[in-house]
Amino acid sequence: MPIKYNLTPRLRVKLKQPLGTLIRGSFTETTNRFSEMASKEQPPSIIAVGDTVSENLAKNHILVKLSIIDNKCMRKNVQPKSLGTERTFHVKNPQGTITEEAIAAIQEALQSSQRSKIVVEGEEDLLTLIAIMNAPEDSFVLYGQPHEGIVVVKATQDKKTKISELLKAMEKGSKN
Repeated sequence: MPIKYNLTPRLRVKLKQPLGTLIRGSFTETTNRFSEMASKEQPPSIIAVGDTVSENLAKNHILVKLSIIDNKCMRKNVQPKSLGTERTFHVKNPQGTITEEAIAAIQEALQSSQRSKIVVEGEEDLLTLIAIMNAPEDSFVLYGQPHEGIVVVKATQDKKTKISELLKAMEKGSKN
């Protein structure tokens, strides 16, 4: 399980800030507002990172191309969710890292015609960066902002360039 990227202390602080638009509110409020946003913009794909976000989208019948989960919520174990996907990948991705295995699974899932779920042994948070980099242009990548709401990142070329710079900084700190 080679590690491609390691989170540095400086980037840990930087990544606490939302990467996209923060929709504040309860699960119901944020899901409703996101549903309106998605109806208006019609993104080519929706990618959810995190158990709670993935579950709320599934419960509200919002079709997600890819859900990336670790069967944890706020670092506490939760019951695995079915999420109505057609394909499941299992990867290892230790906390504070991004593994080559996880990158390959995201790329394969997004190239597939099937709706997929990636179940991570470890932590899925940083995989948001890989999802943005590999998402079709103008897709939405969502993740939870603890105690605040959800963050919606539109995968534009400008956003992908910024994420690429973050990943380069993480690669320098890598311990391959």
